[in-house]
Formats: sequence, structure tokens, C-alpha cells
Amino acid sequence: MSTQACAIWGEDFTKYDFGAGHPMAPVRLDLTARLCRELGVFDDVELVDVDIAPDEVLTTVHDRAYVDAVKTISADPSAADGTWGIGTEDVPAFAGIHESSARIVAGSVEAARRVWTGEAEHAVNFTGGLHHAMRDRAAGFCIYNDIAAAIRWLLDQGVERVAYVDVDVHHGDGVQAIFYDDPRVLTVSLHESGRTLFPGTGWPADTGGPGAEGTAVNIALPPGVTDGPWLRALASVAAPVVRAFEPQVLVTQHGCDTHREDPLAHMALTVDAQRQAAVNLHRLAHEVADGRWVAFGGGGYDVCGAVPRAWTHLTAIAAHKPVPAATEIPMAWREHVELVSGQLGPERMGDLPDRELPIWVQPWAMGYNPHSGVDRAIMATREAVFPLHGLDVWYD
Repeated sequence: MSTQACAIWGEDFTKYDFGAGHPMAPVRLDLTARLCRELGVFDDVELVDVDIAPDEVLTTVHDRAYVDAVKTISADPSAADGTWGIGTEDVPAFAGIHESSARIVAGSVEAARRVWTGEAEHAVNFTGGLHHAMRDRAAGFCIYNDIAAAIRWLLDQGVERVAYVDVDVHHGDGVQAIFYDDPRVLTVSLHESGRTLFPGTGWPADTGGPGAEGTAVNIALPPGVTDGPWLRALASVAAPVVRAFEPQVLVTQHGCDTHREDPLAHMALTVDAQRQAAVNLHRLAHEVADGRWVAFGGGGYDVCGAVPRAWTHLTAIAAHKPVPAATEIPMAWREHVELVSGQLGPERMGDLPDRELPIWVQPWAMGYNPHSGVDRAIMATREAVFPLHGLDVWYD
């Protein structure tokens, strides 16, 4: 019997661990799962654990030589010298790096399988979303590109159009690169400009390779963007392009490093805006893809505050039982946060006081403001991409 939603989770996912002091702390996953349990969110989804993905799955999106190199380093971390992007400050080597990374891939492919076969309408893998991994190297804390593997699996089943929307603060460069020449995959990335943030890519003029023009969409925002303008960009670019593309499956990445407390970026969002983006993308999946929605985690380094709340919201939204922003967080969870971090966790599931909700978003129909850096970024992308989809640059 079909379920409303499934969530990929098992304790072994915390073995994706670059070591003490690394921003990609596995405790962020554990805290998310604990918060989902404390709030009853896991009661409303089917939990799915997986084993590691076999090589034949990994090599659908990665070179065989790269997979072999990761396996060698996994058995002997001293073999890492940076050649494959592993053994660097961003991507330190550790024992078991292949197995822990391949497990995430297996989870994401299983999420896609369940949605496409109808076993679940929605699927969430907040352990995944490793969008920087390239075909032949690791990058940006990412070993294997689980998102690309999930999309490739869908294509191999005969899916004709997959839309991917990435709201991580960093450009979704790995997913874009793997599908840049494939007209069956639309990649949309809403990110902080590469002028101020890693990986330094994701420009409006990057619109897809020969035969796939218009299938890469990049909204490069200035630093310091707040809730309303960020949601305006999502609504004014991603939504109309996805509607025009008419995907059969919507895949989304919900990196929450756009949060105002995130230590690695320069955005100024609240959890409330991140929650609203998940709500909007969920609605879009029902509008354009008969509800077929596969959602991933991604970046996020405010590990005790923003990350667990954002991804608990994401999982609850997939279950069609959203958690109100005003919900008080159970003391048991907050005390556990204090145990592992030395400080109490947040008190509420949102950041904003009730009087500031819902977040007001100026629709594009109200007009273009050339003095706004966000509007200039939106317009640059609309001018580059909208004509390729038969959309009007100036009007919705």
C-alpha cells in the first residue's frame, strides 16, 4: 500500500564523519532525527534504512577510476594526497569514507525509487543532498553525488523530464555539471553569488549545453539577502521555469546554510523562510508532477539550531502534517543539545515572532526595482533563460 511519505534514516548515516572540528558534523543528522522523534514527525512517515550502494549505481554518475580511488582511500586514508579532491582541508580522508558515502547514495536512490513506483508520494533524505561532488572528484564536503545518482536512476526508468531545484546557499555545481548537456533534466540553483562564496560558479549566462539550452537556471544573489526578497527570487524564477518544463518528478535540495546564524555563508534568512520554501516547493510538486517529490538535505552548519529545525519542518511537510513555527521544542531535546554542545537548543520551531508571520513576499507582478540587488539578479536570470522557455521576462 502506498504511503504518504517516507524518510531515509538509520544510525549508520552518522558515520559520514570528517572528524572533530569539521563543519560537516554528523551530530546535525542525529539531532534532526531526534527532533523528528520528539515532535512525532517520524510517527507520520515510513522510516527506511539502506545498505551501501553497489559500484554499478555509483558509476552511473562517477568515473570508475574515481570510485576505485575512493575505495582505496577508504581502506587506507594515508593514500589520500588530494589528487581526487580527498585529503584536503575541505574533504579530509577517513576510514570507511567509501561505505558511508555510498550509503547516502543508496538512500537517495531508494527515495527516488519509492516515489517513482508509487510506494510513497513524497520521500525525504535529509542525510543526502551532496551536490558538489563531480564525476571524477570530491569537492565541498561531498564525496559521491547522491542527488545525481537518484536523478540518473529516474532517467534510466524512462522518466522523460526531471526538475531539480536547489536552495542551498552554495551553487549546485556538481548536479548541474553532470546534467548540463541533458535536455531531460532542468537544474535550478538559487544561491549566493560566486563572487563572494564557494564554489565561485553559477552565473545567469550558464544556461545549458548544446541541445539543452535553458535547462540550467542560476539565480546568483548578493550576500545579506533576507527572507522576503529570497522567497521573491524563488517564486519569480524557479516556479515559472519549473511549470514551463512540466516535469514528471520534482527533486529538491534544502541546504539550510542560508540561515542568518550559519558560519560559512553570508545570507540572513530565518528558519521560517526555509520552512516556507519547503511548503512552496511541496505545492509545486503537486501542481506540476502529480505530487511526485523527492527532497534532500544538503549544507547547513548551524548544527544545533537551524539544521534540525529546517529538516524536521521539511519531513513534516512531506508527511502533510506541517509543524507550526510557534511550536515549542521539547525540553528533552534541548537538554540533549546542551549535553553535546554546551548550550541549550532553540526554544521554538521558528525564529520570527508570530506578528511577523506570514512572511510578506512582493510578487514580481508588482514591478521590477533596478535599485535592488536581488531584483537585478532575478532579472539577469529571467533575461537569460525565460525566452528559451517561451516565458515573458517582464510579466508573470
